[in-house]
Amino acid sequence: MKKISLLLFTILIYSCSSVKFTNDYLTASSLNIKAEFDEKQKKNWHNLDLEKDSIPGMSIERAHTELLKGLKGKKVVVAVIDAGIDINHEDLSEVIWVNKDEIPNNGIDDDKNGYVDDVNGWNFLGDSYNETLEMSRIIRDDLTNYRNFKSAISTVEKKVKESKQSLDFYKKIIEDYKDATKIISDYLGKDDFVQSDILKINSKDSLIQKSKELISFYNSRDLDLDYLEEGVEYFSDQINYHYNVEFNGRAVVGDDIYDINDIDYGNSKVLHSKNSESHGTHVSGIIGGIRNNSIGNKGINNNVEIMAIRAVPNGDEYDKDIALGIRYAVDNGAKIINMSFGKSFSTNPEWVIDAIKYAAKNDVLIVHAAGNDAKDLDEIQNENYPNDQYLGKDEFSDNFINVGASSIEFNENIIAVFSNYGLKNVDIFAPGNRVYSLMPDNEYAYQSGTSMAAPSLTGVASILLSYFPKLSASKLKEIILESGVDVNLNVKIPGKDGQTDFKSLSKTGKIVNAYNALILASKSKKK
Repeated sequence: MKKISLLLFTILIYSCSSVKFTNDYLTASSLNIKAEFDEKQKKNWHNLDLEKDSIPGMSIERAHTELLKGLKGKKVVVAVIDAGIDINHEDLSEVIWVNKDEIPNNGIDDDKNGYVDDVNGWNFLGDSYNETLEMSRIIRDDLTNYRNFKSAISTVEKKVKESKQSLDFYKKIIEDYKDATKIISDYLGKDDFVQSDILKINSKDSLIQKSKELISFYNSRDLDLDYLEEGVEYFSDQINYHYNVEFNGRAVVGDDIYDINDIDYGNSKVLHSKNSESHGTHVSGIIGGIRNNSIGNKGINNNVEIMAIRAVPNGDEYDKDIALGIRYAVDNGAKIINMSFGKSFSTNPEWVIDAIKYAAKNDVLIVHAAGNDAKDLDEIQNENYPNDQYLGKDEFSDNFINVGASSIEFNENIIAVFSNYGLKNVDIFAPGNRVYSLMPDNEYAYQSGTSMAAPSLTGVASILLSYFPKLSASKLKEIILESGVDVNLNVKIPGKDGQTDFKSLSKTGKIVNAYNALILASKSKKK
């Protein structure tokens, strides 16, 4: 990264307050990086700072305390196209978008935008949730003219086999875990025990020793019975829904998924359908979870209004829903759209491409998760939809950012092991591994994925627009990419043996940084 020396200067921003940015860019050189973290740091690591905290977060706290303290920013509408969102969550309800031109629950399209009672957004899934993957739908609907029809067949056959093997594996692990827990519990004479209790066991009985080692192994990796049972549910869903070519979750909605003009479907119920439908709530909490209420997590920016667009099922999203969701967000005032989803097959990518172009024309930034397959997206066989490129061609818009996931470790493990990457197809990295945020019904938990990296960047983008509301979408993208922290490390390549230069895994070779972005935005404003 080119280091920019900034002279003392004063600029005017939206609030008409003055702010002095006197610091140079934060860099990643000559820093004492931590190897151990306490629970408080883990829960907020993505908001912390390399220089102040020795943790490779995005310098959110530093930006708020050193650059933005005492200043009033403008509210920014951020659309979250995702699963259902718990809009009543104690740590989120204050920042949910409200359509003031719509009268709730009167069955009338008061604002005449085509959506009845859309007070907080729109639900394109209707009463559906469990779904197939796109490759399964291609086979189910006999789309023989689709260019990857044969690939869909072979991929589904392979995935069904792998899922059954994984399901059997997880079931066996759970059985062993339960047996080991009972053995240790009987030995200790109590049902509830902790790792320190296990370490005190001195028995030479081989069964007790084996049980001790098994439970200690899982404890050291923060794994428990709930996690293992989630694995069973995950692979069961793959078999029952995702790769089941006989299943059609969309049947209850009643629309034609291959007709973009069939738009009379869905409803205004943007809430999650069950507790396990947590993705949209977690994503929204990263962006806007209330910062100073002493509960839960600290969202990146509270000068936001989260527009809830339910369009991502338990399976692959529909191109039609995403295209219409983007247009809904643009037409109803969103300036940033977070899209933490993706798929490897797409039957109607042209609909989404047109919608992305529509967003660009209307100056709306789109932030997209790069995906969790540990693959190089520059390789043509690793297609990932949506994207701002199609079949290896040049980018068709300047308002789309593709985000990979970074971790808390500032070493060879800084890229999350699951993250996709690509010198051409991934723009930048942002925190996405074990990020603490909201879950439905006032709960909280860690989740990992580029799905968490995207809202991390979205939160930063919303801060910039809060204080520099006249920034165009293309300029916003430019500032975020240019101002990231340059990482000069050899890192492990996700999904492969060996290491490579961090800079070779994305366009920028950087990690998103709010502190730097605000400095660069202020400099651009001055010019």
